[in-house]
Amino acid sequence: MGFTFCSLASGSSGNCQYIASEDTHILVDAGLSGKKIKECMDSIGKEIEKIQAILVTHEHSDHTKGIGILSRRYNIPIYANEKTWNEIMGKIGKVDEENIKVFNTGEEFLINDVKVKPYEVSHDAADPVAYSFFRNDTKITIATDLGHVCDNIKNEIRDSDLLLLESNHDVEMLKMGSYPWFLKKRVMGDQGHISNEVAGETIAEILESNGYIGHVLLGHLSRENNFPELAYQTVKNILEDKKIKIGKDITIDLTYRDRISKVYEVKKKL
Repeated sequence: MGFTFCSLASGSSGNCQYIASEDTHILVDAGLSGKKIKECMDSIGKEIEKIQAILVTHEHSDHTKGIGILSRRYNIPIYANEKTWNEIMGKIGKVDEENIKVFNTGEEFLINDVKVKPYEVSHDAADPVAYSFFRNDTKITIATDLGHVCDNIKNEIRDSDLLLLESNHDVEMLKMGSYPWFLKKRVMGDQGHISNEVAGETIAEILESNGYIGHVLLGHLSRENNFPELAYQTVKNILEDKKIKIGKDITIDLTYRDRISKVYEVKKKL
């Protein structure tokens, strides 16, 4: 058996991803209120009381808003690297000492039957990470807030049965939009967010180099500088231009800023 996955929210308004095996239940980030996250869990028929870990990608509030209240209310351990803990400690309220879990970026660790690998990404935070999860040869990767996609990130996301990949903005919409120039520069910079085009090119490069990605979910879409149909179509066009067949070589779907995604049963690749 593999994983169950659902994006409870993905975007600048809040981020929270649910990953589970039969025996292990994990949240990646908790950037919504505790009440909202419980409502999302209830809506997919999952009990928040069963969550055994919250993994934090970085300290920005759209990823951390609810981590303190969830940890206190349901006695959930919070996992983050040391620099991220230094940033969030004191901002999320009191956390029991036993629920403060510190990992080293780049080093794998286990949460019950799930192996977790956190690895460095480029974003304007203290020590931001993406995560890959492994169980019985099945792999899920969550890679958002990337800024720049280097060769190491491409290597880490290869061979994912399910990949949640940032597809934050359309470059022309961003350039012509209402953001002040300093914010446009931040978003487009190497420590900001990647565009629809970069997301499509990243996927294509991996597949063209004989890598495997089973299913891609496009995530962290900007409310101001993107919309779901545009993100999907841009990535689809890039892949089809390179003779990559949607539905055969790879499948693509979306996550959402303001609602939950489908619930995916992610199985071992054939």
